[in-house]
Amino acid sequence: MTERKSVKQIAAEIRGGRSVVEVVEESLATAERLNPEHFSFITIMRDQALLRAAKADARRRHGHDGMLLEGVPFAAKDMFETADVLTTGGSPVLKDNVPDTSAQVITRLEEAGSVLIGKANQHEFAYGATGENSWSGTTRNPFDTTRLAGGSSGGSAAAVAAGIVPYALGTDTGGSVRVPAALCGVVGFKPSFGRMSLQGVIPYCWSLDHAGIFANNVEDVALVLDQTTSIGRAPVHRNLKVGTVRGWAERSDAPVRKAFLMAKSALEQMGASFTEIELPDQAEARTVSLTIQLAETLAYHGPNLARARSSFGEDMLSGMALGQFLSAESYIQCKRMLEVYDRAFSETMSTVDVLLTPSCPITAPKVGSVRVDVGGDSLPVGNALTLFTSFFNLVGAPAIAFPVPEATSYLPVSAQLVGRRNRDSELLAVAQAFEENLRGTNKIAT
Repeated sequence: MTERKSVKQIAAEIRGGRSVVEVVEESLATAERLNPEHFSFITIMRDQALLRAAKADARRRHGHDGMLLEGVPFAAKDMFETADVLTTGGSPVLKDNVPDTSAQVITRLEEAGSVLIGKANQHEFAYGATGENSWSGTTRNPFDTTRLAGGSSGGSAAAVAAGIVPYALGTDTGGSVRVPAALCGVVGFKPSFGRMSLQGVIPYCWSLDHAGIFANNVEDVALVLDQTTSIGRAPVHRNLKVGTVRGWAERSDAPVRKAFLMAKSALEQMGASFTEIELPDQAEARTVSLTIQLAETLAYHGPNLARARSSFGEDMLSGMALGQFLSAESYIQCKRMLEVYDRAFSETMSTVDVLLTPSCPITAPKVGSVRVDVGGDSLPVGNALTLFTSFFNLVGAPAIAFPVPEATSYLPVSAQLVGRRNRDSELLAVAQAFEENLRGTNKIAT
């Protein structure tokens, strides 16, 4: 890993006279040096990034003051289409796919002056929470390369955690931004459903997919979000009411429990009061989520399956095989359950401003792990990692994972704040105020 810098730090260096070419070259060199070890990138865009950087410097020489993100490098998960740049979705099925246009979010960030340096590695077509990929390589955790960075957006999280870029884009269908953010010790934000455009993003599951942002701090997340959508800013609630989910912290490993209690204490110092709540019945939530995912990914990938079945990895093939046995009735009933969950969750959230939960019940597992222990139960590793994240995709609520310094663990630990749907600005305001209580730990780039 190298020194992490925030978006504001890099922007200040450029305004102070540092050339964008120098900034981008440093980012590219770090990506190229670490990629054989971390597998954070599928494609590093050296020529395109340096050309864009040179144009930014030329604009400055001609008196252009520059925009907020002018010259700031970033990475994007390889689900985001990029004009004239390979976009694979982490799969050999699309190994020759070069789109003519870029995803809307990419376009907006580039119009704001930011420089895309590469397409980040991922679980194949976003189907998996571990980030393991036999074709593009399994992204490794920068804190310990024998451990997983998480998925499916693991490359984006690892690129930020390793100091390659100050922010990156990912997608989140059941935790694919928040899980790798938690395992890699960075901030990961999933906005409300539909808040960030998915135009030009390879779909995995239309009903549950969210675009998301990784960064070193909450303020940077808000800055990037402002360039992709307009949500405004909100003040922090006075007399903040925080809900905690019964049994979740107790089911987590010791370092995660300690971090959760530290987060709770920090919120108490802000004057928050706490109420223990129960989420809508969770007994069938994972089945509901998986049924919708497998039906929709099969619907999208049907043509790819017909022309290139042998190119898919085992995870995708097994998932789509299951999808073929799902009935239309099962899919529709699960879609109707989203409405039930949404009504029940809205009622629950009417009594609190935000929820505080652990992000993941465990720290980063070893590469190759199949099952892990969670509260005395042996769970498949992917199920364990998304245990506290996937429900919030079913209800489309904004959620943010953020690192919490915990001295007894050398691996990152993380807590999650969840807000009311379409109240993203309020959630970010609470998260940023909370983060300010942790700045003295040197864990968060300022």
